Amino acid sequence: MKSKNTFGIQFVIRMPKQQKNEKATVYARITVNGRRSEISLKQKVQPKDWDDVKGRAKGKREEIIKLNSHIERVRTIIADGYNDLVQQRKTVTVDTVKSLFIGGGEETMTLGKLIAYHNQEAAHKLAPGTMKNYHTTQRYIEKFLKDKYKRNDIALAELNYRFVMDFESYLATYIPQDHQKPLNNNGIMKHIERLRKMVNLAITLDWLPKDPFASFKKHFDKVERQCLNAEELASLANKEFKIDRLEHVRDMFLFSCYTGLAYIDMTQLTKENIIKGIDGGLWLSTSRVKTDTSVRVPLLPQAKVLVDKYKDDPRAQYSSTVFPVISNQRMNGYLKEIADVCGITKTLTFHIARHTFATTVTLSNGVPIESVSKMLGHTSIRTTQIYAKVVESKLSEDMGRLQERLNVALG
Repeated sequence: MKSKNTFGIQFVIRMPKQQKNEKATVYARITVNGRRSEISLKQKVQPKDWDDVKGRAKGKREEIIKLNSHIERVRTIIADGYNDLVQQRKTVTVDTVKSLFIGGGEETMTLGKLIAYHNQEAAHKLAPGTMKNYHTTQRYIEKFLKDKYKRNDIALAELNYRFVMDFESYLATYIPQDHQKPLNNNGIMKHIERLRKMVNLAITLDWLPKDPFASFKKHFDKVERQCLNAEELASLANKEFKIDRLEHVRDMFLFSCYTGLAYIDMTQLTKENIIKGIDGGLWLSTSRVKTDTSVRVPLLPQAKVLVDKYKDDPRAQYSSTVFPVISNQRMNGYLKEIADVCGITKTLTFHIARHTFATTVTLSNGVPIESVSKMLGHTSIRTTQIYAKVVESKLSEDMGRLQERLNVALG
């Protein structure tokens, strides 16, 4: 059951700054659900003639009587406006009550307006892929409002914990009409997370007095990060392809396995990104599109071979990139063919190459997690710790060898 609104009107005076002998201005203070706002009555009174407790002027002079009459008229108008909103089941906030009195001078902020403002402000700050995700969340919110509330928008003041829970339930039961699969729990949480970030923006801008997410707890399911093991990586690297497009895709995938670059960063890699490092060898020096984080990675010999292989490729020269550019969708489609040819049963996507670099290529071979985090361009080492199980696996392997040596030594 919806809780009842709290409402109050109080009249106060405000002294002009640095003018002690001037009259004070009378204000109407409106309070709705714990949030308040003040409206100037554009009326003056001597502070000595004001009763703070009663919220009215003292005395029987004609000007005092006129002021108190005006105060009571204002009280009635504001109270009537509040009651009209309640009876019409409209959004009741301190801003809507105030707007009725001053003639609707303040625009009611809605969720649709918030999303539009967020997307406009974030467009030049977030990566295109991240903005694409926000637009997807926006479409889900619009579908939810139409299906659940039979409307196209909703006032921010109407957002509450029930709204958040209803949106979560809607996403959990939503059946896409196209080829897409229904959302899993983590996909749902990502949409909730983006909505929460936008709501936090509204709270920061004072467009929303109360956080509807205050009691909400996200719950992500743990996902096993797939990667290629050493045998699968070797099988992929040693395979000879008769089809040029498959060889091209395999090489780009391998380069990511040896450098940790994400797909978008690899497609934008140019010869200028390959520099002489502090050790005199070749390094990659670039910036992650997703986070705008600087990334420097020493080039392994296997990666250098791949760079040299495509330096004279007309397609790479045309795009001024290290590798010929191919769309991520086509890339992942070809990777499925490559997996079949190489006898790899895992579902290959380009991002698995990045996981392979973090695990099989680096952590499993004793590279410290701090160095791996830096090469991956993670802004927090906690992100890199999702691969910590590999470190544990290596510890077990190392301790196994130690035990064998001790058994030999101790007879």
